[in-house]
Amino acid sequence: MHAIGIDIGGTKIAGAVVDELGGIVRSARVPTPVDTAALEDAVVAMIGELAGGERIEAVGVAAAGFIDAAQSTVYYAPNIDWRNEPFREKLEARVGGSVVVENDANAAGWAEFRFGAGRMVSDMVMLTIGTGVGGAIVAGDRLFRGGFGAGAELGHLRLVPNGVACGCGQHGCLEQYGSGRALMRMANEIADAGGIGQNLARAREEHGALDGTIVGGLIAAEDPGAVAALRQLGRWLGEASASLSAVLDPQRFVFGGGVAVAGELLLAPIRESFLEHLPARGYHPEPDFVIAELVNDAGVVGAADLARVWVEEHA
Repeated sequence: MHAIGIDIGGTKIAGAVVDELGGIVRSARVPTPVDTAALEDAVVAMIGELAGGERIEAVGVAAAGFIDAAQSTVYYAPNIDWRNEPFREKLEARVGGSVVVENDANAAGWAEFRFGAGRMVSDMVMLTIGTGVGGAIVAGDRLFRGGFGAGAELGHLRLVPNGVACGCGQHGCLEQYGSGRALMRMANEIADAGGIGQNLARAREEHGALDGTIVGGLIAAEDPGAVAALRQLGRWLGEASASLSAVLDPQRFVFGGGVAVAGELLLAPIRESFLEHLPARGYHPEPDFVIAELVNDAGVVGAADLARVWVEEHA
């Protein structure tokens, strides 16, 4: 059974028809409208375009925010003016068939579990390292959502008491120490200190500011300052992973997002810090640490497969 997956991002809406093995049959992409009514129209139009006149039994929609446990209502979306939005009900009234709505990080994590780096394990944690930190948990072959559907917000695990202020209203969240934004802050601090930061300082002077492309290029060239910033980031992620392991005991940690393209340069400090902070080290089984495989397709593939699973379970 083919299903459609839609991934609503801050700047674009991506969609695809996805087969049962996670393969993309056809895809589409449009800019994300600012107006919510226009956004709904754009999603409906994309579903119609992707269906191509065929009957599609399941549609999955992924979006950032808190989604209820029934995969129906968006409690809150940070980038869209949705508050208690009954999005599944609205879409089903317009497109027919079954629609499920899912958090975007959950959808990406499910795709990795089913078809990517999480294959062959039953329990997995995924951390998506982008502008912020997204999270997904699979436990016993099931996606964990929590009692209200708003679980697995791993970016808001508290790491540092009275630490850096976070957009969630708290202080010291993982998102402020393990994200792409945090990497930029660390790179600027190293540039200010001189020494190994001289290339970062020079690049900042030439371009007016450091950004992900500049720092990523320096990391790829193994510049000492940029790699030092990445190692700081990795150590925070490793510490958080140790705490998560004590609670969830996953067999595998998967790291995705733009920063994860650093590969082993990121994973090495994560592993080191994880072992330093792991409770009962030497007696606690140690999970694998790997880089995500599906990259930009994870959201649409995961959304489509979750919709397919929903239909099969409710048939």
